[in-house]
Amino acid sequence: MNYIEITVKVEPKEQGSDILIAQLSELEYESFVENEAGFCAYIQEEFYDESKLNLVLSLYADFFKISFISKTIPQQNWNKEWESSFQPIEVDGKCYIRAPFHPAKESFRYDVIIEPKMSFGTGHHNTTQLMISKLMHLDINRKSLLDMGCGTGVLAIVASVMGADPITAIDIDEWSYENTIENLEKNNINNVSVHKGNAQILQKKIFHTILANINKNVLLADMPLYVQSLEKGGNLILSGFFETDITELSLKATELGLKFEDKAVSEQWTMLHFINPA
Repeated sequence: MNYIEITVKVEPKEQGSDILIAQLSELEYESFVENEAGFCAYIQEEFYDESKLNLVLSLYADFFKISFISKTIPQQNWNKEWESSFQPIEVDGKCYIRAPFHPAKESFRYDVIIEPKMSFGTGHHNTTQLMISKLMHLDINRKSLLDMGCGTGVLAIVASVMGADPITAIDIDEWSYENTIENLEKNNINNVSVHKGNAQILQKKIFHTILANINKNVLLADMPLYVQSLEKGGNLILSGFFETDITELSLKATELGLKFEDKAVSEQWTMLHFINPA
């Protein structure tokens, strides 16, 4: 699977990058890396549409000075580039996420190995860290859990080492499906069932805690299925969207009978926690 890397230069950078990343996250762009001049955005080659990109950028041409270049990153080259820049992640002083070539740190309670490939969720993104931080404040020991849009499987792995059981991990992307299985093996995790597909797989399945780190539009569309699959008193934890999306997502959750419990924000990326009332 090839990816397209879009390198966007925007002036002024701070405000412009935030706005453009928010807009592109509504499309099929999977990840963003900010730099001194703007940011890089990554999208699967089959989903790349330059006309859509130009349309989004043109909407802000009167407010910012914007330019971009694009290049194709073959799968093999991407893996090499990703591995060369992968650095361990520390979450709340308790969870250490590292590549296989990094040594473990005994001072951390949870040690998680993630093979650094293109699948979303190495732990570097704000949303993944927000989800992990929330997990470490919940009682999920011996509780069923769903990692929806699992990416690398990092959330399912963290949940497993925290005692959650059984666990289901689902992703629509073949790359993510295979990467999750690989990372489960590297962490000696054997209580996670991995499936390739979308939220329709959830029919007649019930979970104590559901994690969904996906973009806003998917969350809005699939939230009714999440609620149907959430046991009474269970947790629905959402991320993958910006602070400006809180009202819309909260309204949808409330309409479906959920109760707001908590939120957290990191550089405008947001986590929302809802409970299904008993």
